[in-house]
Amino acid sequence: MPDHDFRAQRLYVDADLAPGAAVLLAPEQAHYVANVIRLAVGEDLLLFNGRDGEWRATRVAGGKREVRLEATAQVRPQPAAPTLEYAFAPLKHARLDYMVQKAVEMGAGLLSPVLTRYTQVSRINLDRMTANAVEAAEQCGILSLPRVAEPRPLAQWLDALSTGRVLVFCDEAAADHDPIHALRTAPEGPVSVLIGPEGGFSPEERARIAPRAVTLSLGPRILRADTAAVAALALVGAARGG
Repeated sequence: MPDHDFRAQRLYVDADLAPGAAVLLAPEQAHYVANVIRLAVGEDLLLFNGRDGEWRATRVAGGKREVRLEATAQVRPQPAAPTLEYAFAPLKHARLDYMVQKAVEMGAGLLSPVLTRYTQVSRINLDRMTANAVEAAEQCGILSLPRVAEPRPLAQWLDALSTGRVLVFCDEAAADHDPIHALRTAPEGPVSVLIGPEGGFSPEERARIAPRAVTLSLGPRILRADTAAVAALALVGAARGG
């Protein structure tokens, strides 16, 4: 069973956390704590910053516009950062928000936008991606926030991929073999999952990816990119853990 309290309010903060650490919330977070969840002085919530584990904190002062908290005790230590990379062709707005949230929920430690021949979105709001990652972490008891990489062309991303990584390539044109077996018999090492755009990869891109990848079929149906992301990450989690 998970070792966190699903009922407790959780909040990501950038401040360092330690016994007695004072945390003054930014205005947007202060509004949420004071006016949305209505945390009174003397009541507790959970804080995490992606570095120092999870801490119980008490509201010690403030009104409707100012909230001061004091960290009292560590609830969970900071785990090792997840090694799973999710690389994807960017999508538009709400679908990208959804995809980022699901990738974080499923254990991605690095979100890497890659620009392919058929990518329809070339400008990406990295701050929005980070905010969606934080929201998913707050809601799902996650302590290690994923890193959000700058967008790179696919060829550049492939060239930078370390030789110790297992590249998982989800190809709609792949033969319909058992994906769990393919993942369990792949070499050991951290995994990078690559999902393409709605138009798929070009023949030239596919030819460059395939020789170094574990190629998976996600079944006989053509999936939208955000659906394919959930399916692929679920398979990797089931087959390799993490």
